[in-house]
Amino acid sequence: MRTAYQYKLRPTKQQVVEIDRWLAMLCSQYNYLLARRFDWYEQNRCPIDACPLVCHLPELRENPDYYSQKKTLPNLKKTHPHYGEIYSQVLQDVVKRVKVTFDRFLSGDSNGKRSGRPRFKPRDRYRTFTYPQMKDDCIQGNLVVLPKLGSIKLILHRPIPEGFKVKTASVTKKADGYYLTLSLEDEAVPTVKPDINPELITGIDMGLKEFLTTSEGEAVPIPQHYRKSQKRLRVIQKRVSRRKKGSSRRRKTVKQLGNQHKKIADKRKDFHFKTAKQLLSRYDVVAHEDLNLKGLSKSRLGKSVHDAGWSSFLSILSNKAENAGLLVVAVNPKNTSQDCSSCGVKVPKKLHERWHSCQCGCSLDRDHNAAINIKNRAEGHPVLKAHRVSEAIAGFGEKPTP
Repeated sequence: MRTAYQYKLRPTKQQVVEIDRWLAMLCSQYNYLLARRFDWYEQNRCPIDACPLVCHLPELRENPDYYSQKKTLPNLKKTHPHYGEIYSQVLQDVVKRVKVTFDRFLSGDSNGKRSGRPRFKPRDRYRTFTYPQMKDDCIQGNLVVLPKLGSIKLILHRPIPEGFKVKTASVTKKADGYYLTLSLEDEAVPTVKPDINPELITGIDMGLKEFLTTSEGEAVPIPQHYRKSQKRLRVIQKRVSRRKKGSSRRRKTVKQLGNQHKKIADKRKDFHFKTAKQLLSRYDVVAHEDLNLKGLSKSRLGKSVHDAGWSSFLSILSNKAENAGLLVVAVNPKNTSQDCSSCGVKVPKKLHERWHSCQCGCSLDRDHNAAINIKNRAEGHPVLKAHRVSEAIAGFGEKPTP
């Protein structure tokens, strides 16, 4: 099992200057390597979709792949000696980041989904660098030892679990300081615990009137952190627009605006973690709709969808369930709000109609009806079926007690 822990760093002034220097140099190298990739792409692709029978084929240039760009790093340290101050594996990770970004643009990810054209990073948008390998004793008390940066103080608000090994470490610059993200792994921990109870199952329907409604009819109110903070954000944003570009007063106001946005994000994240913990403490299986969140965020409800943070919540719910050995399953969202949870007949309703009434006598809230449909669909999910079969086989092999 793999998980991630994040801690806040307390670097010295000299370490802050060094981290900022690393980010600036890594940002420049990232943009240079990405430009080489685009140069190859533009000179080798065909501008038209058809060619005549007799045509001139230009000589193809060498593809700047991961390994060829990685071989340029020793020469980079000779022509630009200040890059030798960066840890070699951190510099190599930039090459890997460019490869992943460009491959996702050309051929898509593991699911075949392609992303848009990669953009060059401005200096203030490049905030993270990664150590791909870390030693087992990198955490010593309240200090973390990072190669070529030295020992940096961190707030160890929770200890690393026993048996977990530190695989990677990432240093991130945020609005309120620097953070360390540790990727931990323990292969001995099972993904799903063997004593899971498939009967403790619930379905949740995500909404904008209520954050979610369970199949038992319990509703969690939506907090709307962003909308409640819009007045304060508007005031700070006006201050930013009035400041002269490049001035120290503008930089201070931009930092103030970033802190306000981070405060909103932290409140939302805290709400997501607490809601996920409440669900997983009561149920072993949680079912939700497999929504097209990217499409919903671009609709006229995009602002409310982003404020609710459905994608972040479902990711947190899945990660916490995996850490606890529980199950989170996604079901087909088609007609979960339209179908009757009692008889299965389709009852068409518009979005503003919030009550479900069917001829069979079923009358309940629209979201509650959808949550019951989600639960019913999850009970026939292949993952739960396989788990029930394995439980039956294990129970059949047990000897009866006298």
